[in-house]
Amino acid sequence: MTTICNIPPAKDKKRVVIIGGGFGGLKVATSLDSRYFQIVLLDKRNYHQFQPLFYQVATSGLEPSTISFPFRKILQKKKDLHFRLCTALSVDTELNCVETTIGRVRYDYLVVATGCDTNFFGNQKLKESSLVLKSTTEAINMRNEIIYSLECATSTADVEEREKLLNFVIVGGGATGVELAGALAEMRKFVLPKDYPDFKVQRMRIFLVDGLNRLLSAFSEKASKEALEHLTKLHVEVVLGATVNSYENDEVQLSNGEVIKTKNLIWVAGVKANSIDGFEKELYGRGNRIVVNEYNQVNGFKNVFTIGDTALVVTPNTPNGHPQVAQPAIQQGVNVANNLNKFEADGSSFKPFKYVDKGSLATIGRNSAVAELPYAQFRGFLAWVLWLFVHIMTIVGVKNRLMVFINWMWSYITYDQSLRLLLKDEVPESEGKQCRHHKA
Repeated sequence: MTTICNIPPAKDKKRVVIIGGGFGGLKVATSLDSRYFQIVLLDKRNYHQFQPLFYQVATSGLEPSTISFPFRKILQKKKDLHFRLCTALSVDTELNCVETTIGRVRYDYLVVATGCDTNFFGNQKLKESSLVLKSTTEAINMRNEIIYSLECATSTADVEEREKLLNFVIVGGGATGVELAGALAEMRKFVLPKDYPDFKVQRMRIFLVDGLNRLLSAFSEKASKEALEHLTKLHVEVVLGATVNSYENDEVQLSNGEVIKTKNLIWVAGVKANSIDGFEKELYGRGNRIVVNEYNQVNGFKNVFTIGDTALVVTPNTPNGHPQVAQPAIQQGVNVANNLNKFEADGSSFKPFKYVDKGSLATIGRNSAVAELPYAQFRGFLAWVLWLFVHIMTIVGVKNRLMVFINWMWSYITYDQSLRLLLKDEVPESEGKQCRHHKA
């Protein structure tokens, strides 16, 4: 017998079920008119995550709570909205329902906003042994592993073991990889010498590896060049035009023949859309994304929409789809919600989605960033200030914005941040003083 999820009847309203509370899904939930719709938000976490700042949690720059916001708090003033903590398993488009871990949920309209996950390009061993950065939990785990490696390096007398512990290999030269490398390098320069006076923390080496011939491929070549120059000044060892062949026995084998000994392999090299069962294989396109029309409707369905990282909108200007970043998801969410609101209000026809590129930002380090806007491009301190402002204003909640701003200003003034907590199980007593490097 099929279990029905306990949700109040929609009565005379249409029910909109949203799978995923990321940037796009949350925007749909907050933009739909409760006079016409009962809104049901499904997510496997009970909080929204501000993904652009995961790397700052991983490098002890921010507390996880400042970039993670409970859905029930965000949406408590929204009428007729129901959040359910669960995992969506499959969609039945004939019965108009979603099968979840807590039962079946019926819908009149469905919005799939399941986001994306790390892409290991089929290499299962790399998936099992790498550190990744696609959730708040993974950011905390990365912070734990970074700090734990440093603690172990302090304790061991084995020179080779210490080398492995102090080598950090970041795979992926996009914005996340560049930001993470820059943050680690500044941590090594300004913070760690004070925390670890027992040994030369300058022995810590940071490698940034990318298969392309330049960093920040989504930016201009000038921005790529300046990012490389700044990271080089921070003594980040950038390896371009090389991919990872394997990672075994604490050794990263690169396609150029180079071997790097490390216990810290961080993978931010690519993403793939999170799929959900129930759609025909023919509906999936490049990057495991669901092909949709100009209204973000899944091909063949008028009441099923896909937005954000999961959606593939192919146009002459976007033959490979829109970038898998926050802005397309937010804008698509607004468009879908507005179309549904107007259709239910007066039967208005749907308006096609038109993406407005507001530009790209990436921070490289202290006082340094790149900003490429539709009508201007600039670098350095001004771009860094703009990056700070945009990210603070995008964060949910006034309190969280204030906390992030205070953390950043304190860190800027003092060159320090007291967030380097190791939140993981203690080493078993049977191991004595011998450190283990293990996942939390």
